[in-house]
Amino acid sequence: MTAPFDLDRFVDDVKRARMETNSQSAVREVIERAVSEPGDVLRGIGEPAAAGLHTLYRAADLTILNVVWSPLMVLLPHNHNMWVTIGIYSGREDNILWKKTGPGIKASGAASLAEKSVFSLPDVAIHSVINPIERLTGAFHVYGGDFFGTPRSEWDAETLRERPWDVEATRRRFEEAQARFRAGHSEPPGQH
Repeated sequence: MTAPFDLDRFVDDVKRARMETNSQSAVREVIERAVSEPGDVLRGIGEPAAAGLHTLYRAADLTILNVVWSPLMVLLPHNHNMWVTIGIYSGREDNILWKKTGPGIKASGAASLAEKSVFSLPDVAIHSVINPIERLTGAFHVYGGDFFGTPRSEWDAETLRERPWDVEATRRRFEEAQARFRAGHSEPPGQH
């Protein structure tokens, strides 16, 4: 058995990698090492317990999040206007990739991520996210900028029309998904 994951060291390693010439590639290597042993990560930080965007580090040029997706949660198509690299340490995350088509968007690809998967998106990417399983999914999302302070867009789920991204609405989506998950698991087994 290897040593438990050290969250402070992970954050420091990502910050150092961000200073490299090809920073997204260097950050990807740090994330690949981290999620290569999911059991170590879970021993170091614990099992995911609550859906949300849990900030590990935030600066103008870098944001590190521990994103926890509720079971069967869906997040609208959105962009970041900065690169992102994602590493899954528990569960699954399915991404639909989109491209602009006039006033809307259309699906252009997909990526299914499982434990140990690492996935990088460029600054122009548009994607939506689904947790397709019936348990919490945990992932490190590392952004090459200020995730919370950068203007961006999201697209309506029904019309696929662009609108400004609203961080508070996104936080509410995580909270509502968590509440649905808890409500579904508050009854005795077999009572759903």
